[in-house]
Amino acid sequence: MSEGLGSPVLNITVFAGFIAITLFVVYRVSHRNTTTSDYYAAGSAFTGSQNGVAITGDYLSAASFLGIAGAIAVHGYDGFLYSIGFLVAWLVALLLVAELVRNTGRFTMGDVLAYRMRQRPVRAAAATSTLVISFFYMLAQMAGAGGLIALLLNVHDKAGQAVVICVVGLIMIFYVLVGGMKGTTWVQIIKATMLVLCVVLMTVFLLGKFGFSITALLDDAAANNANGRQILEPGAQYSTAISKLDFISLSLALILGAAGLPHVLMRFYTVPNANQARRSVVWAVGMMAVFYLATLVIGYGASALVGSDKILASTGKENSAAPLLAFEIGGTFLLGIVSAVAFATILAVVAGLTITASASFAHDVYANIFRRGRADPASEVRVARLTAVVVGILAIVGGILANGQNVAFLVSLAFAFAASANLSTLLYSLFWRRFNTRGTLWGMYGGLGSCLLLVMVSPVVSGAPTSIFPGADFQLFPLSNPGLVSIPISFLAGFLGTVLSRERTDRVKQAEMEVRSLTGLGA
Repeated sequence: MSEGLGSPVLNITVFAGFIAITLFVVYRVSHRNTTTSDYYAAGSAFTGSQNGVAITGDYLSAASFLGIAGAIAVHGYDGFLYSIGFLVAWLVALLLVAELVRNTGRFTMGDVLAYRMRQRPVRAAAATSTLVISFFYMLAQMAGAGGLIALLLNVHDKAGQAVVICVVGLIMIFYVLVGGMKGTTWVQIIKATMLVLCVVLMTVFLLGKFGFSITALLDDAAANNANGRQILEPGAQYSTAISKLDFISLSLALILGAAGLPHVLMRFYTVPNANQARRSVVWAVGMMAVFYLATLVIGYGASALVGSDKILASTGKENSAAPLLAFEIGGTFLLGIVSAVAFATILAVVAGLTITASASFAHDVYANIFRRGRADPASEVRVARLTAVVVGILAIVGGILANGQNVAFLVSLAFAFAASANLSTLLYSLFWRRFNTRGTLWGMYGGLGSCLLLVMVSPVVSGAPTSIFPGADFQLFPLSNPGLVSIPISFLAGFLGTVLSRERTDRVKQAEMEVRSLTGLGA
């Protein structure tokens, strides 16, 4: 496809309208952002239902809306496996993490991990992990922004797409600087509501075109797909021995990664107590279940009405399936609405990631390592805002480099990092009395380092046509997702670091943490 879709003027108008509304909301709710509690956790003033909708907004990223719909449209059943992994992951968060993290911490994941450990090295490790995971997650959102806007505004050269990514990054930085967590949360709530309503209406409209017959929809999808009826069963994407192993690795990363995502964990601090944190997850799971079922219909609908060849030939490739389908069934107007929702998705998620990364650096590194817990709130918030600018600029540069990659796949890498670096140490800290500082450091750095090393020498970076650097080849590791290797390494490293250390566990702190995590006393 060489031209854009619909009316660029209408698309820009819809984008500008959404940005104007959300900027107004952010400005109105940001009048009290002077304390660290206001800026990082919105004063813990949100209800469970509000936070559940915001978690949905934080979690349903460009990967969910653009990447998964595209993966289903092109690969069928194998693409839907992303949806299953993303949704099932919340059972781990609900049953093992949400309530305990809310009771134990205050603003960041580092608060939980450092509670009964030596503060400085553990907070440094937690901040490093948070920044790396946030960066990889942002790559996906920025790449999605580049492809989406290129399709809608008829911007096909790399330089033009780079400008678009810069604009997205600058707007996101403004959200965070002005609104803090409160403003960002309201943007998430608006975005999540729009997104779920949009996919439900598209699904109903799409099913109506096929007489509400799922069979007719699937038959047309298979007929208009290069893989034929193979998209209705496993194997269209994961057919070889290596690709099946890659799928197992991907599934492990998706299911275990959500409970270790720093921007998701930070959401639990915006509610007043553990009961509301639990309620948040229940609300989020309900909304996500509706969303992911809708993406199944939208993905197969895109295959049926647009066709896999046309999707792959478009500017955004797989990421363009949902916008192309919107244009097919509702013309320019529906395309403008869907595009605005997708754009809102990208802006809101990147804003959430940015505030998490900046809070982790300001709270864990600046306030607790450099200032040894004696930083005043105003200077800490100032450092957080400065960090947000730096993180935003890095995200813009990374997004320009990653432009064109499937965003669902890029997010799965962030999940692998989260599961490798954070999940093992969180679970050990909360449930293993003997766990100590060395175990924490070995687990986090072992998981993070092995994951980063395996990604660098995998087909993601070089050695394949879809690599970030397709012209180079220094591939040594055959799997695109490293979770199958790096996640066990992190659990093993945390265990060995603990049992091989002579460090004594602080029994008083450990007992205090156990009581606090289970009861909420002192939270």
